Amino acid sequence: MNKTLKTFSLALTLVAATCGAALATPSTQIWIPSTDVQAFGTVHLGIDNYIRVADNADGEKAPNTYDAGITVGVLPFEKLQLEVGADYMVTGTEPGDSYPVFFNAKLGTPEGSLFGGSPAMAVGIYNAGTKTDVSDQNITYALLAKTFPVVGRLSAGYFVGNSAVMNDSDGDNANDGVLLSWDRPLTEISDKLWAAVDYQGGNSSMGALSFGVSWAFSKNVSLIVGYDIYNESATGGKNTITTQLDINLP
Repeated sequence: MNKTLKTFSLALTLVAATCGAALATPSTQIWIPSTDVQAFGTVHLGIDNYIRVADNADGEKAPNTYDAGITVGVLPFEKLQLEVGADYMVTGTEPGDSYPVFFNAKLGTPEGSLFGGSPAMAVGIYNAGTKTDVSDQNITYALLAKTFPVVGRLSAGYFVGNSAVMNDSDGDNANDGVLLSWDRPLTEISDKLWAAVDYQGGNSSMGALSFGVSWAFSKNVSLIVGYDIYNESATGGKNTITTQLDINLP
């Protein structure tokens, strides 16, 4: 499923310095990056919303996240692809909203590009913020993915981010971990329906288990509805319902 994490992905929780998560998004599953890369000349627009299902433990209203972004495919090759993007993301909190712009990039190869049966591979960076030790999670990652008959596509990888802002509730470093996902078109029901489950490890604000489904209204327009369960609510906050509108041009 080629969608940019979100719209460029679109919207994720708080900037780490405000005890929330932020996802400035490359092409993703529900929460984590995927090995998908925007094709050359394709412009991807995304609008993501992450709405808290409950207030914080202290009774205060939990902040929501709103993200609008763009991702563009920039390499004219079939077997080696590159996308770059940017997001404008706000949560209604400070200091995060003072630095709402984030950048991402991903280099990848599709399945079967290296040899028969070879997995898809991708390396990239996302949540590259503009304020040192405030919004610069600067998460770098590597992923492999393979599609199996009936089962669907399985993906696995690892990420490392900025230890200055990606910490657990005790203040200890939580800036690395696994990336895992399953996704599959549900063609038994409709060729417009797709489902995914993904997981990002660690107890920083980025650690989460997410699942959801997507409906393609047309070849270039789809909507994901999902649910995010954060590994540690003290850093990630209360769970969120997410909607992610993805539009590809042309």
